[in-house]
Amino acid sequence: MNFAGADLAQILTWIFSSLVVLMNVAIVYSNLTAVKSVQAAFRRKGDPELARVEVAPFLQAAEDAFPRWVRVQTYLRNTVVFAGSAIALVAVSVA
Repeated sequence: MNFAGADLAQILTWIFSSLVVLMNVAIVYSNLTAVKSVQAAFRRKGDPELARVEVAPFLQAAEDAFPRWVRVQTYLRNTVVFAGSAIALVAVSVA
C-alpha cells in the first residue's frame, strides 16, 4: 500500500510498526527481568521448597538446555523487528 501511495498506508505503517516495536520491547524487558519476576512469584507461593531454589542458576540451566539456534533466532528476531520497524518508520516519514 505504501508503494502504491495510499494515504491510509502511512497511518497503518506508523500504528503497526510502533505496536511491533513496543511488543518486542516488552518481550526483551521480560527476558531481562526474568530472575526478579520468578523470585517474586516463588515468594508469593510461600512454599519452603521454592524458597530454596536459586533462581538465577535455575533459569540459566533452562536457557542452556535450548538448542543453539534458539539464541540465534532471538537475536535475529530483535534485529528484524527493531531495524525493520525503524526503516519502515523513516521511509514513511520521508515519503
